[in-house]
Amino acid sequence: MHGASYVFLAAASLAAGAINSVAGGGTVLTFPALLAAGVPPVTANATSTIALVTGSLTSAYGYREEVGRSKRLMIWMIVPSVIGGTIGALLVLHAGDAVLKKLVPWLILGATVLFLAQEPISRWLRATQEKEIKDAAEGRGHDPDNPEGKRLATVLFYQFFVAIYGGFFGAGIGILQLAALGFLGLTNIHRMNAVKNVTSSAINIVASAMFILGGRVNWPIAVLMGVAAIAGGYGGAGVARKIGQQRVRQIIIGIGFAIAGLMFYRQMHGGM
Repeated sequence: MHGASYVFLAAASLAAGAINSVAGGGTVLTFPALLAAGVPPVTANATSTIALVTGSLTSAYGYREEVGRSKRLMIWMIVPSVIGGTIGALLVLHAGDAVLKKLVPWLILGATVLFLAQEPISRWLRATQEKEIKDAAEGRGHDPDNPEGKRLATVLFYQFFVAIYGGFFGAGIGILQLAALGFLGLTNIHRMNAVKNVTSSAINIVASAMFILGGRVNWPIAVLMGVAAIAGGYGGAGVARKIGQQRVRQIIIGIGFAIAGLMFYRQMHGGM
């Protein structure tokens, strides 16, 4: 790999770190960047996961106070997250480069559609939260930190499949998890983010462990991209915030559709 490729990957990770700190979606940049640099699909997926796992851990630590207030729910959610994340990572390792190469355009397209759906999901969450607050004030609400019954079982079942997807690829799992937490009845967005960040970290950690054991991580690139992503998260977050979360999301969606379209075109013409 030429020196220019390392500079390109560092720049992509720097931007991904900044984007993740504001709106999420960094994988839409780092994964295609690794493919463009000539890294095989499974190794690119594994290396991207390792490179960005520090950011998810940092985000979880940032919500440590809210984490302490949602321990019971966190324990419930971590179990399917760990099991599902492990299965997803093993599936991608078993699939191999040839299969993943065919899926790459669809994965990028699916992740982009998830980011496109983030705004309507956020509106639904706000409406759900307002209803839960009203029900609680009238004595008809339930305590989301002591979940039970069919609603909890449904969310845990859903989380299991979200975790499988997260272990397999991972872009957009935060959006899917926030929707589940809204259904469960959480009304505080900070506590929702705390649970989401911890469960996402659990998925990324077990997936990273599987990728390491499978020997599919390019460590020099992973370290380079990890450092660049951290720098982007700290240094680039201010710039991203000035641009605005909505504009950042629009940029990511535009880039995602462009990359997916390019990959579909190259796949149809015998390349990637």
